Amino acid sequence: MPRLTVLYDNEACPGFTGSWGFAALLETGRETLLFDTGWDGTLLLKNMEKTDIDPACIDKLVLSHQHWDHIGGLPEILCANPGITVYVPSSFSENLKREIKKRADLVEIKEAVEISDGIWSTGELGDKIKEQSLVLGTKSGSYVLTGCAHPGIDAIMDAALFYGDIKGILGGLHDSERFDRLKEMELIAAGHCTVHKEKIKSAFPSKYAETRAGMRFELH
Repeated sequence: MPRLTVLYDNEACPGFTGSWGFAALLETGRETLLFDTGWDGTLLLKNMEKTDIDPACIDKLVLSHQHWDHIGGLPEILCANPGITVYVPSSFSENLKREIKKRADLVEIKEAVEISDGIWSTGELGDKIKEQSLVLGTKSGSYVLTGCAHPGIDAIMDAALFYGDIKGILGGLHDSERFDRLKEMELIAAGHCTVHKEKIKSAFPSKYAETRAGMRFELH
């Protein structure tokens, strides 16, 4: 049963610090993955410390897209965990990929691929802004983890459905108003850049949760 811990978000639980950006930790029992890094690496490490997470124990780092509020903490993670495997959309700048390769094992993502046992990348989606999301498999269905959802809910959901029925979505949903794609969800955990939080909460009050740094979700 995967466990997801929000480590970085605009809002924060008591005892944690919020800041513009997003990062989440996935613990599967076999591997530990970090998804995005927020923009302030020092703050990310402090929030990790408060949740008893050692950055050196992270097996893989997945970056959703090349925006400052998702990759800003990258240097601190690479310093704390040299040689970590980093998965990035192939559209990342050649200069940034070259720098990452100096400190880590870089894997460029173009098509959908399994990153860990039961965890898949949707592949690089979108036109203007290229972004990858993750699909987290459980025995009863799957969950989608997004950074900002720039490619749109439709494109992300269509890619994720290849791996089975979707039970929930977590992360930033940007300015999407495709609420009809959320009707079948059991969990809608919206945070970071989600513009229409109140509309989503009003439409799905029993399913809605606002992500905050320090929150943990057991994904059944």
